[in-house]
Amino acid sequence: MTTASKLTLLRVIMIPFFMIFLLLGYPIVAFGIFVIASITDFVDGYIARHYHQVSDFGKFLDPLADKLLVFSAMLIFIEFGRMPAWAVMIVLAREFAVTGLRLVAAGKGQVIAAGWSGKIKTTCTMVGLCAMLLVSNSTQMDLIVTWVIVITTLYSGIEYFVKNWDAVKP
Repeated sequence: MTTASKLTLLRVIMIPFFMIFLLLGYPIVAFGIFVIASITDFVDGYIARHYHQVSDFGKFLDPLADKLLVFSAMLIFIEFGRMPAWAVMIVLAREFAVTGLRLVAAGKGQVIAAGWSGKIKTTCTMVGLCAMLLVSNSTQMDLIVTWVIVITTLYSGIEYFVKNWDAVKP
């Protein structure tokens, strides 16, 4: 197993600890775990590309680890009444749609690489969730973070389909 894949696996292992600390009322500890897990996303990608450690296992696990980390935070924020379920449903629908697009394209021998809008969406989401972890009593900030996540999610999802429509058109 490559170093990059080990870091990705570490991110997955950190998720239950993040959730437990957040649910038990230790948001600063949860924040620290979330930040470290988020940093491993950047580091494992850098290591994989820079040191030629790209693997099929990493291609599968890395996006899965990202989604599990993000959705674990979002689901807890729904439970805490800090994020509306409809917003998380938009994020979830976009993830399923883009994954479906990639699967259809792969079936036609095409590869759809991650676009910049997807990277911006991920960054905005991670930073926004970090802000929500640090500031627990700001309905206004929760609303702003939610809308930034929704807008960047919709934009990147639409962009994926516009740029790659030839992969799915009949």
